[in-house]
Amino acid sequence: MTQRAWINPGRTGQVVAAWLLALWLSALGLSALFGCASSPDAPDSGDRITDSDESGVRKRARIRLELALGYLEQDKTTIALDEIKQAIIADPNFADAYSLRGLIYMRLHDFGIAEASFHKALSISPDDPNVMHNLGWLKCQQALYPEAFQLFSQAIAMPLYGERAKTWMAQGLCQVRAGLRADAEQSLLKAYEYDAANPVTGYNLAHVLFQNADYLRARFYIRRLNNSEFANAESLWLGIKIEHKLTNNEALLQLANQLEKRFSQSREATALHQGAFDE
Repeated sequence: MTQRAWINPGRTGQVVAAWLLALWLSALGLSALFGCASSPDAPDSGDRITDSDESGVRKRARIRLELALGYLEQDKTTIALDEIKQAIIADPNFADAYSLRGLIYMRLHDFGIAEASFHKALSISPDDPNVMHNLGWLKCQQALYPEAFQLFSQAIAMPLYGERAKTWMAQGLCQVRAGLRADAEQSLLKAYEYDAANPVTGYNLAHVLFQNADYLRARFYIRRLNNSEFANAESLWLGIKIEHKLTNNEALLQLANQLEKRFSQSREATALHQGAFDE
């Protein structure tokens, strides 16, 4: 199995593996790109956008946008940027295109253009919670925490917002960065209520509970993750450290055997061999 790495409060912001990239593209607001976003061409009923709703200009721009998304998921950032530029040329009033441009530049650590892109998207679609979410995450990257939390709260408060799980998760991760572990626990619990299958939420919730010395609850969440297809070296190692705190040697040895068998070359396996349970 290919190792996946979660966003770890100890190394917050590190994102590796194609699966996690795809998850974060979704988490950062790209679900709107496939027919759920507001649009000047959309009917007033709030229905999904279909071919009959869009002008030729918007269709051409959306095709470019979808190409850009595909390239971004393949880690071809430069090509993705070229495609999104073409989408904006085709339709300068396409909010989704500016939002994706912001995500691309955020990934390139060009926060100035990223922020300008998100603000442009909001100027076109001021009530779009996905863009609020994206801008909130950008503010978090810049350690502008009060602004980030305000944007997350605004997104969550939008009455028709269907992806609160992603924003509660992002807020929780941001609160970890800000050193607000008690608040982070509450946000991640909310995210878990909305989407218990999300491994990023499950891992980080367990990690925050572990840091708060709430080992029994931490074990509950990490066991669910480690019993799923998304278990990795990082989640197994967290499970081992929790069982060590609870002096449950039988469970510890079971997890240790999995870690050594499946991820023998990982830094977590090295830490296990060194007995570095309190790293």
